[in-house]
Amino acid sequence: MSPGNSSDALAFLLVGIPGLADLHRWVFIPFCLMYLIAVLGNCTILLVVRTYQRLHEPMYYFLSMLATTDLGLTLSTLPTVPHVFWFNTMEISFPVCLTQMFCIHAFSFMESSVLLAMAFDRYVAICYPLRYSSILTPTRIAKVGLGIICRCTLTLFPLICLLTRLSFCRSHVLTHSYCLHQDMIRLACTDTTLNSLYGLTLVLLIVILDPVLITVSYIMIIKTVLGIASREEQAKALNTCISHFSAVLIFYVPMVGLSIIHRYGKNAAPISHVLMANIYLFIPPVLNPIIYSMQTKHIRKVKCLLNLSKAAIQPGN
Repeated sequence: MSPGNSSDALAFLLVGIPGLADLHRWVFIPFCLMYLIAVLGNCTILLVVRTYQRLHEPMYYFLSMLATTDLGLTLSTLPTVPHVFWFNTMEISFPVCLTQMFCIHAFSFMESSVLLAMAFDRYVAICYPLRYSSILTPTRIAKVGLGIICRCTLTLFPLICLLTRLSFCRSHVLTHSYCLHQDMIRLACTDTTLNSLYGLTLVLLIVILDPVLITVSYIMIIKTVLGIASREEQAKALNTCISHFSAVLIFYVPMVGLSIIHRYGKNAAPISHVLMANIYLFIPPVLNPIIYSMQTKHIRKVKCLLNLSKAAIQPGN
């Protein structure tokens, strides 16, 4: 690996779990299961929503967006994690690392934006139920989806350009089995002030702003629900938010934990960085399909119909 600013020759070294190098193949088994569950679960949601006409509603369109971003987040780490844990191949070239970093952060930001859009969906459904279909039309939902893609990809291009201007003449060993922005700039031997400032701006505009707006949406939802006279109707209204609220917690809590460790946990054990990053990237795509399948009435009904259909076509029935 040649130091300096030659992007073609530059390479980084990925790492697995510190102190468990001899057990990497065993450690990869749960990773493999998580990949399988995430891909099958999110593909199932996309297939069910696309196939059944009764699910062609705003809530399920946004759920399809969430499943798509979860798939993208899962597949972003797939090129390197098996190589590190199963094949013990640690080296990754600078262009490939840059591409992976872009994909991971883009899909992560998209998931945050989709969760914000889903919060708005719940707000409109509960606070303005009679205007729900007229406000969230398929055309507007498509525009929201396009806006999310533009917001989360175009804002990352300056970050990529800033990274290509850096020189990496220190240790080229990263702290994860995939590439993250904060991990890469830590290894630069030139001034990274501009990178840090732009990265902080993105964090403020997306990672901080989105949960704040989600919180505002839930405050308005709770205010509306408390105005409903019937306890049964209150519970019914809040029940439609359980899946989304769970998805918000599953996504943002590990993200906050990872940010705190990267900023203030310099003396923390290396395994804590790796563990928190893996929870942040792997757990939401695995749990979101399970949560929505359990909590969403229409998806449960569709699954029951599928099971009945399979039973009906079995020989002897």
